[in-house]
Amino acid sequence: MDKLIREFDVALRAITGTTRARRASPADAVGQDDTGLDAGQRRHVAGLMRVNHVGEVCAQALYQAQKLTARSPAVRAQMDDAAREEEDHLGWCSQRLRELSDRPSLLNPLWYAGAFAIGWIAGRAGDRISLGFVSETERQVEQHLDSHLQRLPAQDLRSRAVVEQMRDDEMRHGASARDAGGIELPRPVQAAMRAAARVMTTTAYRI
Repeated sequence: MDKLIREFDVALRAITGTTRARRASPADAVGQDDTGLDAGQRRHVAGLMRVNHVGEVCAQALYQAQKLTARSPAVRAQMDDAAREEEDHLGWCSQRLRELSDRPSLLNPLWYAGAFAIGWIAGRAGDRISLGFVSETERQVEQHLDSHLQRLPAQDLRSRAVVEQMRDDEMRHGASARDAGGIELPRPVQAAMRAAARVMTTTAYRI
């Protein structure tokens, strides 16, 4: 019962945006405010950070489902450790959205439910496939964050610092999954993951 309560608490905090980061936001070390951004740039940055926030909501759901279905205690612990770092990312994105006087996606419950279902399927397929799913997810997230670094206004050092640290963490999570025995997923599965991500990012930028 205690385990179920903890997992429900994780889900509720992810959906409602009340997650607290354990690590300080990389933006705090920059010390720059947003006075250099005009109204259009602020809306654009907020859209990008809302997309990143949704990505972290989905990450919480994926890792939670894969942790619950993991067969090996070592894999379960690895999923739990990665989820805790992803929770930092969620907190950093929430903080950045508040600084920009904007909000998370209104569809967060839907994003969470869909990602949890996908993570459950990946986890039930076995640990090597589940780890391979983590590896491929993190590879695509790395590419996504690289594109955001190119699209952010040059003067927005606060958002850039957050996205850069998130990218570094995601790269490490992917490498750890491969080192733990994750297999490469079939190309049609990779393509389906990219297509689903495009739907999410396009929608979350505005809603």
